[in-house]
Amino acid sequence: MLPDYSVIAWLLIAFSVYLTGVSKGGFAGGFGTLSVPLMALAISPAQAAGLLLPLLLVMDVFAVKAWWGKHDMTEVWRFVPGLFIGVAIGTLLFGSLSEQGLRLTLGIITLLFATYMLLKPVAKKPISTRWALPAASICGFTSFMAHAGAPPLNVYLLPRKLSKETFIATCAVTFAVVNVIKLAPYMWLGEINVTSAWASLLLVPIAWIGVRNGLWMQSRVDEALFYRLVILAMFLVGFNLIWQALS
Repeated sequence: MLPDYSVIAWLLIAFSVYLTGVSKGGFAGGFGTLSVPLMALAISPAQAAGLLLPLLLVMDVFAVKAWWGKHDMTEVWRFVPGLFIGVAIGTLLFGSLSEQGLRLTLGIITLLFATYMLLKPVAKKPISTRWALPAASICGFTSFMAHAGAPPLNVYLLPRKLSKETFIATCAVTFAVVNVIKLAPYMWLGEINVTSAWASLLLVPIAWIGVRNGLWMQSRVDEALFYRLVILAMFLVGFNLIWQALS
């Protein structure tokens, strides 16, 4: 049985899943961060996160398969302890926050990441591996709360001066790892259930279309314009979520 959402809610969900697919396809990478906040305008943040996780796992299979062997496994192993720490913190906080508290947290995360993407700060010198644990912990937490682990990971990985292929492949494997780690806590908290699983299954074709379009758009669409539009959308959605939480 499918969730009893309004037509507007289903349209927002479908567009959010499509946007995630486009991001996974390599176009304007990292903008899947907008998906959960956008969905949370119409449904609860917990439902949005739970609905999206199975789709992310499916997309991760294709991404890891495509990039396997090109990743830096040493960097991935550095992330694993921090990912567990971040997911554990997210699990504890998620279960104790009200829906309004989740919306407020999600709105703040969205604004912070929109600011990060606007400014794109990058360290000028290679960063020490000592920062892998805190970066991965933040990545695990934000990924658990909003499937938004890319910015914290990028802050650490970009100054590591990896080749483009190694960078993309390492991110793909890391995101797959953190999504697998999140699966059991999501099920324990009830974010993934039979109803949400049916909805996720229904949306798989949209996710696939998004991935394919992301690959197609890389050489045909002005990524800079798309980049600016999504940043604007993130600011608007972030402020809207905070307003909803506080009103």
